Amino acid sequence: MKQIKILGTGCSKCKSTYNNVIEALNRLDMQADVIKIEDIEEIMKYNVLITPVLMIDEEIKVKGRVPDVNEIKTFLI
Repeated sequence: MKQIKILGTGCSKCKSTYNNVIEALNRLDMQADVIKIEDIEEIMKYNVLITPVLMIDEEIKVKGRVPDVNEIKTFLI
């Protein structure tokens, strides 16, 4: 099972990223372990300076913008 992390402080872009991840998973009929990391100290451990960050299996796929559902789907298949 894939592990997906969304790093962000809870801003609207971070929430949109989370919602798009859930929608992409639903469209693919796929399950994944989705984790939201909102604690700034925890986010800093990943050495990123801009959010939101979308990570899949510990690999940064997108940072600093909201990926759309179709883009997320391409990361998952």
